[in-house]
Amino acid sequence: MTVERIIVIFAGTFILISVALTHFHHPYWLGLTAFIGANLLQSGFTGFCPLAIIMKKLGVQTESQKALATKN
Repeated sequence: MTVERIIVIFAGTFILISVALTHFHHPYWLGLTAFIGANLLQSGFTGFCPLAIIMKKLGVQTESQKALATKN
């Protein structure tokens, strides 16, 4: 599994969790959904993603690293 796939899975999971919490607990949980969406938006423009930094430090490969490893 690569950094990019983990980020998509992580974001999708937390969006679904926050929507469920909004439905079953309190509407203020939509703030978490908005935060995740804002983070995805700024990441798309700037390329900065805190989760990607953490995953890379843990040794998870990026798509480009994985492609280079299979090419050789």
